[in-house]
This record gives sequence, C-alpha cells and structure tokens, in this order.
Amino acid sequence: MHKKIIALSSALCLGICCLTGCSSNSDNQTTKEKELDKVTVAEVTHSVFYAPQYAAITKGFFEEEGIEIDLIDAQGADKTMAALISGEADIGLMGPEASIYVYNQGSDDYAINFAQLTKRDGSFIVSREKNDNFSYKDLEGKEILGGRAGGVPLMTLEYLLKNEGLTIGENESKGEVDVRTDVQFGVMAGAFAAGEADYTTAFEPTATQLVKEGAGYIVASVGQDAGEIPFTCYSATKSYMDENADLIQRFTNALYKGQQWVQESSDEEVAKAMQPFFEDTSLEDLEIVAQKYKEIDAWATNPLLKEDSLNRLMDVMIEGGELDEKVPYDSIVTTTYAEKAIENNK
Repeated sequence: MHKKIIALSSALCLGICCLTGCSSNSDNQTTKEKELDKVTVAEVTHSVFYAPQYAAITKGFFEEEGIEIDLIDAQGADKTMAALISGEADIGLMGPEASIYVYNQGSDDYAINFAQLTKRDGSFIVSREKNDNFSYKDLEGKEILGGRAGGVPLMTLEYLLKNEGLTIGENESKGEVDVRTDVQFGVMAGAFAAGEADYTTAFEPTATQLVKEGAGYIVASVGQDAGEIPFTCYSATKSYMDENADLIQRFTNALYKGQQWVQESSDEEVAKAMQPFFEDTSLEDLEIVAQKYKEIDAWATNPLLKEDSLNRLMDVMIEGGELDEKVPYDSIVTTTYAEKAIENNK
C-alpha cells in the first residue's frame, strides 16, 4: 500500500508538471539566488566610513531592488580598478581619482562614476598631547604620519596644511611640518602608539581606539577643515553600464535609500545596521563612529556627484603633483542614475 501511495504521488506530480508546461524548479524558485541579481562590489577597503552602504544591505534596500550584494575587499584603489576592468567586479567603490588615471591612459572602456557615497576625507588628526585649543600652527616643527605617497588622504592633508599657511618639509628650524610617508597606512596607528611622530592621521574606528588606549587625542577633522570632495564613489566600466543600465539604476535607488535612512536614524540604529559587517568592533565604538562622521557631515545625503566637488578633488591632485590638468567632468561622471533615484524617491 505504501508503494502505491508513492507511485500515485509521483504520477500526480508528473501530471501537474505537464499541465503547467513542464515548468522546471528554476522557473518557480523562490530562493534569493534565483530571485535576485547578484552584483559584485569591490571596495577599496572594508571600512565603517561606508556606513550608508552597509545599512542599505542590512535594511534590505538592495533586496527590495532585486539585488544581492557580494562584497570584495580589494585593499587599494589600484586593485579595485583592476578588479573592475578585468570583470572580477561589476561595480567599484573607490575614489574618483582612479577613474581619472584610467581615463588619462587612453583606455576605451574606462570607468564612469555614477554615485557618490562619501563627500569628505574621513580621517582625523590625533595628537600625542591633549590640546583643547588646537591650531594648525601647532604642527610647525612637528612630525605627522600622513599616509601613502600619492594617496588621496595624504594629498588632502597636504592641501589642507598649505591652505592653513603651513610649509611642508623636514627643516624644523624654519617651522616646516614634516609629513611622513614612510609608514604604511595599515600600521600608522601602531607606530604612533609606539612613539613614532608627534601626530598621526587616522580614520575611524582607529582614531577612537587610540583615544581609548590613552595613546592620543583627537584634535581636528581633516575632512571638515579641507572641505567637500568626492572621497569615495561607485563606478562601472562603460561597457558594463551600457549593458546593465537597469541594474545600475536599481543599485543607485537602493544606495539612495540607505543614505536617507542613515541621515534620519539615530547613532545607535546606524551602529546596529553596520555591526554585522564589523563583528570585532563593539556597538559602543560603532555609535561613536556614527556620531563623529555625522558631526563632520562626511556621508553624502544623495548619490549625486557634483562638478564643483570633483573639481576640488582635481585641485587637490594637481597640488599634490599627481595630475597635470583636469579631465572633463562629463567624461568620467554620469548623473543620470542619481537624478532618477532622487526623483523616484520623492
């Protein structure tokens, strides 16, 4: 009797399959793998600085747009761009300077920036000594760990120092600021804690950790004092964008929802949204991060990359000796997707 039931069940299933046109499991699949378009995003680094992106993932905004995000920590703008050009990644999250370099190399399939995530440098100046009345003049005759030569954090710092009337060099007798580039970015905090230099620059949560460990004091925000620049943006190659315009639009829609949510949410809520991506960082520290980056207005409130902001970045690059002349804004930026995302979410 048991075998007859199994046989009857099999026959019924077969009959149903025939009546529905023999639809396969893939047609009726309800799993995320079948429902959602998988988009591989290469991050220049995995950082709490990108909170709106992580919030857009954990709050389900990408899923609402039919997208599943696969994140790759490329560990450097050059590697992020390489992943984009090679097709290992669909979308890259990095500074627009990378797309400027590729464009200037004459590549046919260069990267185009379509959405902005952060609008300021996210690093803070950490002093070895407590100073509630910090002035940039205090850096005269001192050493500061600035980061990698050619990197935008270093160029932004030097741009700021020059605008503050300081001279960069190694001659302490003339009151110059010694901006050191001989310590790798990833070990700057450890080197500073071990006694190297008088100041260092540090992104969050590293800056807060240095304070908690009693190794230093946050005295200034590079991003707040240097002004707005498109520090990190999303880009895709021309060919990928042409072939996946609808996907790029849905991606931008989700990002914009994340940006708006972060602006409207409490520091604790933002911290909780980030925490799945930073399990080794306490909720308390993530709240501090959210508070500090909101205070300096670091996160773009919408994905629109403006021309004046890009021009300021190129000014920084020219001042830093990394760019000879500006590239046309319209060549490496499209605002189509950002404008539509904003319009659709009114």
